[in-house]
Amino acid sequence: MNIFRLCGDLSHLLAIILLLIKIWKSRSCAGLSGKSQILFALVFITRYLDLFTTFISIYNTTMKVFFIGSSLVTIYLLFFKFKATYDSNHDSFRVEFLVVPVGGLAFLVNHEFSPLEILWTFSIYLESVAILPQLFMISKTGEAESITSHYLFCLGSYRALYILNWIYRFYFEGFFDLIAVVAGCVQTILYCDFFYLYITKVLKGKKLSLPA
Repeated sequence: MNIFRLCGDLSHLLAIILLLIKIWKSRSCAGLSGKSQILFALVFITRYLDLFTTFISIYNTTMKVFFIGSSLVTIYLLFFKFKATYDSNHDSFRVEFLVVPVGGLAFLVNHEFSPLEILWTFSIYLESVAILPQLFMISKTGEAESITSHYLFCLGSYRALYILNWIYRFYFEGFFDLIAVVAGCVQTILYCDFFYLYITKVLKGKKLSLPA
């Protein structure tokens, strides 16, 4: 654990808390992509299957349980409790175009050809593109609420901070995971336009919109 990883974890945690607060307080899922949330749930479930086989620390286990649990709660709120507020018409990204190639890549490029390792690799690849349905939805609707923008900014910051974590670990521990680094860089690049608009618009009190 180092300061960059800790800050990354806290940013990720804050993103999810902001999302749940937004849904619960507004009693609405408007502007949120259910498809992105399903992909994130799939990411957490496939990544943290070692929860049943490996114990690292209480912190590690708590975070794994929280991420899996919160993703399932979010899906429940989107598709059941506040289903009437979910905009399925604008949430039209074809997720099979993400899941199928990512699944194939996980089989071909991994650290070890074993079920848990392939699923872990799949989760890493999928996380790098899981936000695309949400960004696509914003581009279709033309704007995003401030709280949704804050959620996305924290989510993007989490991955950017993890890049700093990998740089730190490479120089001080000699650790380097090419799969995680490449996937993390791809994910961060996808957020670049959003980061720019967030800084120039949202922080100045304007609504965020992405080009269609």
